[in-house]
Amino acid sequence: MARSIMEVAFISAEKVEFDNVKLVKLFVGDEPDGKRDLGISILSMNVSEEALDEVWSACEGLDVLEPIRVTTEIERGSKNAGKFIVLHVEPVKAAAAQAPKPTQQPTPTAKLAGTQPEPAKAN
Repeated sequence: MARSIMEVAFISAEKVEFDNVKLVKLFVGDEPDGKRDLGISILSMNVSEEALDEVWSACEGLDVLEPIRVTTEIERGSKNAGKFIVLHVEPVKAAAAQAPKPTQQPTPTAKLAGTQPEPAKAN
């Protein structure tokens, strides 16, 4: 299985529980293709059983159309079509705030010829 990380707009998360089965579905938006959709292209993805609670709680404070980073695993579906299974969700702004800032290295001072004292000569 392949893994993929994508940045998309959060639309909704849906939780369904019945007969001891718990499901979470994530709805996200992408750029419209101009042929099938004009406003926003809506995608739905199932959430991995192991990540149901984590993904649900990560989506609780999100605003509609807020950019999120979604980690998915791509499983082979029917007719060899890929199915995206959500493993992790995080807001893009939180990920950007936690990213380590590059440290600036001090630039070495150039030594110009003729400006250094000459070494002492032994007589």
